Amino acid sequence: MAPIDSYAHYLIARQAVQDQATNALTPTEDQKIILIIIGVYIAAILVLWNMPIAKIILSPFKLLTVGLHEFSHAIVGCMTCAKIESIEIDPDEGGVTRMRGGIPMCTLPAGYLGSSAIGAILVMCSFNILASKIASIFLGVCLLFTLWWAKNWLTRGIGFAFIAIMVFLWWLAHGVGLRYFVLFIGVMSSLYCLWDILDDLVFRKAFESDASKFAKLCGSCMSSRVWGVLWFCISLIFFIAGILIGLAAFKEDMQTQQQQAAGFGW
Repeated sequence: MAPIDSYAHYLIARQAVQDQATNALTPTEDQKIILIIIGVYIAAILVLWNMPIAKIILSPFKLLTVGLHEFSHAIVGCMTCAKIESIEIDPDEGGVTRMRGGIPMCTLPAGYLGSSAIGAILVMCSFNILASKIASIFLGVCLLFTLWWAKNWLTRGIGFAFIAIMVFLWWLAHGVGLRYFVLFIGVMSSLYCLWDILDDLVFRKAFESDASKFAKLCGSCMSSRVWGVLWFCISLIFFIAGILIGLAAFKEDMQTQQQQAAGFGW
């Protein structure tokens, strides 16, 4: 009878784990609102992205995500002992990070994957007011590093502008507005990375993109388009993981979240 009893206990334990996982990923009423807002943000971004005049609204956020892309190159460069010479963002929504040294195998994919990871972190933290405030500090630190390396006024202007907006929203209505602002930047960064990977690396196969340089570095094992598809899949996984972790980690209602933020003096 012992083996049967052990198997029964195993089935009960497995069912308990499955129920716990299901409950963790079942959205609360407040989380349902965040999921709806994420859907609205995605729809609005996709609509405004290609409209001739309306897409101007997204332009500052696109430039911000370019900055996060270049910051990711730079910070991984620092971690691999590179000397960062400059970061520049141009009005055509392009950017460049100049560095000496480092490990190209790490720094080349860091732009897309790093900014996708940042976007996913911001989305995850937006399920909670206190977490979104902490995420805004993290984002502000990223922008301060970008300002340190910036060599043109557009890059500096984007950094200063978004830091100022976050400081203003920090104190407005206990940070509720900051939460939705951080969420929009997270969704925007994730979508921008996904779209840019497809547009530059898969569909158009842009000359001397990060993927083409990475493909040359790796030899003939895979083309730049294959690397682009791989990076796209990883970025998509980051985005989905950010949502799922946010659902599982932050179950508090709005009132509890505001009390938590107030309890920390924030």
